[in-house]
Amino acid sequence: MPFGNPVSPTGIATINSPVATPFTLRVIPRDQHTISRKDISPNALRVLYRLREAGFGAYLVGGAVRDLLVGGRPKDFDVATDATPEQVKQLFRNCRLIGRRFRLAHVVFGREIIEVATFRANSDDGSGDREVENGMLVRDNVYGSIEDDAVRRDFSCNALYYAIEDFSVRDYTGGFEDVLARRMKLIGDPEQRYREDPVRMLRAVRLAAKLKFDIEPATAAPIPRLAGLLDEAAPARLFEEVLKLFLSGHGVASFEGLERHGLLPALFPESAAALKSNRSGALRRFVVEGLRSTDARVANDEPVSPAFLFALLLWPAFCRALIALQRQGLAPEEAQRRAADRVTLHQLTTIALPRRFSLPMQEIWLLQSRFASRQRKRVLRTLTHPRFRAAFDFLVLRQVASSEHEADIAFWREAQQQSGHELESALDAAHAEGMEDEAPRRRRRRRRRSGTAAGE
Repeated sequence: MPFGNPVSPTGIATINSPVATPFTLRVIPRDQHTISRKDISPNALRVLYRLREAGFGAYLVGGAVRDLLVGGRPKDFDVATDATPEQVKQLFRNCRLIGRRFRLAHVVFGREIIEVATFRANSDDGSGDREVENGMLVRDNVYGSIEDDAVRRDFSCNALYYAIEDFSVRDYTGGFEDVLARRMKLIGDPEQRYREDPVRMLRAVRLAAKLKFDIEPATAAPIPRLAGLLDEAAPARLFEEVLKLFLSGHGVASFEGLERHGLLPALFPESAAALKSNRSGALRRFVVEGLRSTDARVANDEPVSPAFLFALLLWPAFCRALIALQRQGLAPEEAQRRAADRVTLHQLTTIALPRRFSLPMQEIWLLQSRFASRQRKRVLRTLTHPRFRAAFDFLVLRQVASSEHEADIAFWREAQQQSGHELESALDAAHAEGMEDEAPRRRRRRRRRSGTAAGE
């Protein structure tokens, strides 16, 4: 099927769009870009060729094109087409249709899924397949042309189409130049686009961190003022966005971006308040060091835990709540439990943190007070706790904020290297030595008292 406006011999065609007009189509031929088929998933190529053979337009689109242009290695390869989801399903037996808000076809090749989206229009055709509530787009299944599809995408760098028939890149929004300039730029009016979907503000920060792009000034300007719109986003969706922000290998840059654009208080209000009131900056150093460690684990293909991540991000809030409760006269252990519950409960109003992560997070916090103990039974119980290793790693990170944990870190590091018998013997010996040191002090005090009595 032919697509959109005809392209002139120079590769330029002017199109009109409901978002902004006019846009100029630029066709970048193969010898002017760096994308090669050898860097594209073979399964994505299969989908593209099958759709083309059936007479449909089909293009590699979005993040994969963007990443390939900057020398990255895409994890996902998405396809855009003028075939409807039902037509895609007829072509591929290994296809399933998903989504109501945004109808998509997933073509499944073992563990790899090629997502195929039909070109979307940027207007309502009266069918009820496009719904906007309070400025937010809640349903979007009105199909259109490739031009329509390009201008309704969020950022220009995500609106690039790789054409398999001539290996060119098709650019309707100036995205090719923005990628070369390493620039994040919203398509259309930034405030309107953020109101349609407030999570776009987080995507701007995340993609800028990942790609080392700058957010274009007009795109960045409304973010601090509109950050409160994130309250309207689904907490479950925000949880997923937080994982993308901090567990994809660019957590430090994402954190700094959230701070810079006023988004941290919208996601983590109590932690943001605690960081602001911590004049020494120790809590911020701790969080940044923890995120730097997480980035290193991702780079080394080591496992990372959402429970540990949230323990890190919410630790400033926990510390602040704990101090407030202790000032009210609560016993230390009770204050710790209440602080953990309070912080978790308050955070759930913003981000849907599942219990399978919130409970281990709290255990990591509550184990911190045990590291000062040298009582034999308590030491052995702590070492066998299922969250011990994560809690110990957390303690090591705390050394960045305060040097007072050095002795505890040394003790528990050595304890992990000893056998059970060796550790028990060492603890018994330390206990006996402590008793011997105490005895002379007690005897001296008794002699002092009896001498005074004799003088009377």
